[in-house]
Amino acid sequence: MLNTPINQRLHPLSVAPMMDRTDRHFRYFMRQITHKTLLYTEMVTAQAILHGDRNKLLGFDLTEKPLSLQLGGDDPKLLALCAKVAEDMGYDEVNLNVGCPSNRVQSGNFGACLMGHPKQVADCVAAMQAAVKIPVTVKHRIGIDECDRYEDMVRFVTTVASAGCRRFTVHARKAWLQGLSPKENRNIPPLRYDDVYRLKNEYPNLWIEINGGITTVDAACGHMQHVDAVMIGRAAYDTPYIFALADRSIYAAEAPLTRHQIVRAMLPYIDRWTAQGIKLHSITRHMLQLFHGQPGSRAWKRYLTDNSCRPGAGVDTVTAALTQVPEPIINPSYSMVSLSI
Repeated sequence: MLNTPINQRLHPLSVAPMMDRTDRHFRYFMRQITHKTLLYTEMVTAQAILHGDRNKLLGFDLTEKPLSLQLGGDDPKLLALCAKVAEDMGYDEVNLNVGCPSNRVQSGNFGACLMGHPKQVADCVAAMQAAVKIPVTVKHRIGIDECDRYEDMVRFVTTVASAGCRRFTVHARKAWLQGLSPKENRNIPPLRYDDVYRLKNEYPNLWIEINGGITTVDAACGHMQHVDAVMIGRAAYDTPYIFALADRSIYAAEAPLTRHQIVRAMLPYIDRWTAQGIKLHSITRHMLQLFHGQPGSRAWKRYLTDNSCRPGAGVDTVTAALTQVPEPIINPSYSMVSLSI
């Protein structure tokens, strides 16, 4: 059991980087729910950063901080350049993706396939750390294909740690690089939480974060008795309001906003972006599950889905959608809104 209180640890909770999910609009939305949880970008390749539109790829609102940029790549020099770009733009850390099993990522020789090349990952980490002062972290699997023994993971982690990395996010499933899709790799290989607990126990000087199959803040708190931090993935998108518990339960912060208050807090942001020509759907697609499990949730989602892509859709559309959901009456005798997750 860890001795450091949860609310005194550095970033004990995070939302996983997810392709087509954790863009800047989703992150701004999540910041209305939790002020403290560490957020990640989608994975961005080094080549895209060096040759693409950096503001479009990497731009963020200061409200989104603390924020980590997840990089994809295998070239130490290119990754070092990208890490410096991230630091100059104000990111709080840089994370190297050594966990994605998709064919596209494998064809670029990065992601989970790099677990088979721990020295190369160590070289990448060393180059990035030499270029920046912000933390350089690694997200990886417990193993790949037939190289999935606990000892194989330890060899990977200790090799990368020898290059100076001190923070590892471990997805507690192996990845099959051939035969399973990325979606299947998130569900089919069995979870092996005990291996991650053992890693922390045997290497207490390393910061170990666990990821995979964790869907509630209560479950996250349970894992935090064994590891330093917890990363929540798809549940953050499918049931985002679970993070309303995070600031209160984990960080001992102020009472969270209600769901209706969160929508109203988003309106100025929505107005600003739609005025610049951004389609409303680009923002509200991330908000569809806000009322998950609540009366009116289906009507809320249906109204936004049917109307957010229409020409001129904006704040009025969202306000109209909100009328589809009954607002709970708050008893003024209570200082904190009761959370129904």
